[in-house]
Amino acid sequence: MTQSHPRISKAVIPAAGLGTRFLPATKATPKEMLPVVDKPAIQYVVEEAVSAGLDDVLMITGRNKRPLEDHFDRNYELESALEKKGDAERLAKVQESSDLATMHYVRQGDPRGLGHAVLCAAPHVGQEPFAVLLGDDLIDPRDPLLQRMIAVQEQHGGSVVALMEVAPEQVHLYGCAAVETTAEGDVVRVTGLVEKPDPADAPSNYAIIGRYVLDPHVFDILRKTEPGRGGEIQLTDALQQLAQDEKVGGPVHGVVFTGRRYDTGDRSDYLRAIVRLACEREDLGPDFRTWLRSYVAEEMQQS
Repeated sequence: MTQSHPRISKAVIPAAGLGTRFLPATKATPKEMLPVVDKPAIQYVVEEAVSAGLDDVLMITGRNKRPLEDHFDRNYELESALEKKGDAERLAKVQESSDLATMHYVRQGDPRGLGHAVLCAAPHVGQEPFAVLLGDDLIDPRDPLLQRMIAVQEQHGGSVVALMEVAPEQVHLYGCAAVETTAEGDVVRVTGLVEKPDPADAPSNYAIIGRYVLDPHVFDILRKTEPGRGGEIQLTDALQQLAQDEKVGGPVHGVVFTGRRYDTGDRSDYLRAIVRLACEREDLGPDFRTWLRSYVAEEMQQS
């Protein structure tokens, strides 16, 4: 018999990282504000949360992250200028970000890892299950991963992580899960988790990507979690405890994702994400694809 679990309504977006891989661009600009075509990466993430029915969004920020708040706030001077010009199209785009969701902000203070960032959300979340979305992973809206994760959590309770199969040589870049199959093809039972293991020590090639639906008991564990890999409080370590002792906060399941994911946390993948998304745009795609084919042909002739 299917159990009834509390409805998820809140999303938490950690956004306090320094963005060192994108220096010097991120010296004064938050990495989350880097444009992916013509929208900052963080807006795609908030839009995904809203599409999944989560319009209460808490962003965990840090120093020099004020532009994130400004982006989701009203800009009356800009709106007035566009209105006077009769530029309704651009006015709608400017207003879209401020009308997306009810936004809240809290500063992390010391950058002590993802687990600590999630713990900063405890006063806002309370005793409800909640979603965590990392800004480095953009999920194509045609592949509703978060909606599926929420459905799995509402069915089974506990916590749910997003998993994706990666090449063995990439395992050391992710948290990896030991899993057991279930009756549902895209759902697995998580029995263990390891943060960024050596390929030889990885329990599988199922990597955790940046989407979580968490039971609030994770806060109790995070408060007691000692710094782990990299001297940071790792969310993976807390989830490992939940997976080992279901009495604490229910089971941990994984949704195996095979859809379109755009990794903007790496410079090369960030550029690929821009190219892929630009090619798919109705307003940019046709001309851009024509130029891209021509450019690639020229490069191949010269090589």
